[in-house]
Amino acid sequence: QVQLVESGGGLVQPGGSLRLSCASSGTIFSINVMGWYRQVPGKERELVARITSGGSTSYADSVKGRFTISTNNAKTTVYLQMNSLKPEDTAVYYCNVETRTGLMFWGKGTLVTVSS
Repeated sequence: QVQLVESGGGLVQPGGSLRLSCASSGTIFSINVMGWYRQVPGKERELVARITSGGSTSYADSVKGRFTISTNNAKTTVYLQMNSLKPEDTAVYYCNVETRTGLMFWGKGTLVTVSS
């Protein structure tokens, strides 16, 4: 069973930057979309950014201009570069991979805390 493992979370001051990584333990075939979601206690998980197999990207309005999603060429790792972080970006961040056949893979999440 392929697993997704996130890393790069931690504590950062407002205005700071973090880079999240999500690596797959094996090959996922027919990838359609790779994305990052986040969730805070008591709220639904929300989409932060996504990138299609063709390289098209989209972002939540709240992170546009501050976050950048990218992948390596082999599409085995997806990154989320987060700049100008705000306290409201504090959440557990999850990576997600969706295949063309409808399979969904989720990581276990990495905690990002933005606080002074």
